[in-house]
Amino acid sequence: MQPVIAITPGEPAGIGPDLAVITAQQNFNCTRVYFADPELLAQRAQALNINVNIKTLRSLDDISESENNTMLVSPVTLSAISKAGTLNKKNAQYVLDCIRFAVKSQQKNQTHALMTGPIHKGIINNAGIIFSGHTEYLAELSTGTPVMMLAAEAEKLRVALVTTHLPLSQVSAAINKHNLQKIITILHNDLTKKYGINNPHILVCGLNPHAGENGYMGMEEIEIISPALKELKQQGLNISGPLPADTLFTPKYLQHADVVLAMYHDQGLPVLKHVGFGHAINITLGLSIIRTSVDHGTALDLAATNSHHLNTGSYIAALNTAITLANNQAISTAL
Repeated sequence: MQPVIAITPGEPAGIGPDLAVITAQQNFNCTRVYFADPELLAQRAQALNINVNIKTLRSLDDISESENNTMLVSPVTLSAISKAGTLNKKNAQYVLDCIRFAVKSQQKNQTHALMTGPIHKGIINNAGIIFSGHTEYLAELSTGTPVMMLAAEAEKLRVALVTTHLPLSQVSAAINKHNLQKIITILHNDLTKKYGINNPHILVCGLNPHAGENGYMGMEEIEIISPALKELKQQGLNISGPLPADTLFTPKYLQHADVVLAMYHDQGLPVLKHVGFGHAINITLGLSIIRTSVDHGTALDLAATNSHHLNTGSYIAALNTAITLANNQAISTAL
């Protein structure tokens, strides 16, 4: 039986709806259910001159295997008319409702994974809703501790983060032994169960230049990171580090690694996005749900313009990874 993947197109004024209708013409080894306003999808398809068959579900119990060029839509109504390329804060709650309903469907076992399109954090905050990102919002809706991991699978590079959307001035204070060990344990468990990797090798970056250089450039490696890693190694986890970030991202180290753990957002993600631009994806580990996402923004200037200008690589990679993780989860649960 094919897994059912919930899809939220994201910001209605951006390219998320475009990517949804464009890829609806392609076959995937899953059934896709879009949590969105069906009229929005129809309008975007018309603007792009794409013929799609939109089927609005009365209930998620009505899900049947979707066919090529058919969009099964669990309807969520826009709060206001959406104009491609123009943000409207009145639709901020709509964006969050799509995510919330999709998460709930997975919690009810009506769907098996969630794939999210790009959202615009700024317009959600402008609407008076405190919002720091998809990852944090999903943590509120589900159980577990979220760990952000980005992947460029073609290059066999995965990068996870200890801290996410945090000002650089606050990073050091946010890194402690307990959190570090918890994140590494989640990485180990999810790479084993969801990815099927036996004894995953985790490379851990130092926080400071040259990984602190024996304390001359910072004490976090000596006081926090190294003691945390030592205890996990004694428990049998396959960990190397802390390693200097400026040399860790080289073939010598990466060819033997399953994931790199960076201490902060801009320590690891520039490298990942450099090698994986156009097909990198975001995966949220550590939660009771499966979630993957595109690794790009809303591209408001491209919305409803010309489908030939859009790169669907990240969207397709995120969807295929959601399918793989859902299938692996089913196998793991059955064992």
